[in-house]
Amino acid sequence: MKPTDFSYYLTRFLTKYLPGEAGASKNTIASYRDTFILFLRFLGDEKNIPADNLTLNMITKNIVVEYLDWMEEVRRCSTATRNVRLAAIHSFFKYLQYENPDNLLEWQKVLSIPVKKTKKKTINYLTLDGVKLLLKMPNIETMAGSRDLTLLTLMYETGARVQEIIDLTPSMIRFDKPYTIKLIGKGNKARIVPLMEPTIQILKRYMEEQGLLKNSSNLYPLFFNKRKEKLTRAGVNYVLAKYKNLARAENKTLIPEVFTCHCLRHSKAMHLLQAGVNLVYIRDILGHSSVQVTEIYAKTDSKQKREAIEKAYTDVSPSEEPEWQENENLLTWLNSFNK
Repeated sequence: MKPTDFSYYLTRFLTKYLPGEAGASKNTIASYRDTFILFLRFLGDEKNIPADNLTLNMITKNIVVEYLDWMEEVRRCSTATRNVRLAAIHSFFKYLQYENPDNLLEWQKVLSIPVKKTKKKTINYLTLDGVKLLLKMPNIETMAGSRDLTLLTLMYETGARVQEIIDLTPSMIRFDKPYTIKLIGKGNKARIVPLMEPTIQILKRYMEEQGLLKNSSNLYPLFFNKRKEKLTRAGVNYVLAKYKNLARAENKTLIPEVFTCHCLRHSKAMHLLQAGVNLVYIRDILGHSSVQVTEIYAKTDSKQKREAIEKAYTDVSPSEEPEWQENENLLTWLNSFNK
């Protein structure tokens, strides 16, 4: 069977354009691939269009909108997930504009589909006391406890995303002063984050226990499971949930019931902000694309807002009773007014 133009361009988009020209990460490519797997399933189940017969001229703006609605209504996906799928489709059709401009008008109609507004969630983060309590929970006398303490400490200290922690290798840590760690973020962008002495000591102890300080171990995963395999996202989430529950059993007021790995990242950002660190530096540490993304923490920090208001506050309240209260004739008139 002769391949269709859709299969030709989608294959080139996923295997050549994204990893090559766009420099997309493996996770981004996997997410985009999943978008089109679901799209083909939708076309087969709902439109009776088999993948083998699908051509580019069959894909219209209306078809794409129906697919996005199907994602929300049938698959019960969130608005945020819908927007992720739309971003993948937009990226493909931007690529098509230059690679196959024959149907440019329809491609631009697809690109005109707007991202759906989502409800802004409040940022969940721990206080410093909450972080201290959480990091007290692992039993460092065991190998698993030592690994978990190192994992959680590093996640908090660097403000790293889960995938950035999973992808760490011993070679990415600098043990000479100034201590640093290299994180590979979204779009394979690397950034260097400083480490403090206490974190380095925890790291050294853990890596020595696991034999990770040898040169031969440089490219091993920094964090792995019992089978010596790199930890998965589910594995990291399991570790945090375990100690979150232990910490809540000790003090529920310091640890919220809903607390994810990303909340540790939020916690570090908020603590840097409260310590007076410039938003530009926080942006660089977190690996945000722009300072506008980082500004969300400034908008959230009620403590900083209160301190700013208190600093700018001028007492305008009267220090003594108004004169009219001492004027008996005026008071008598006001009391009888409009009776």
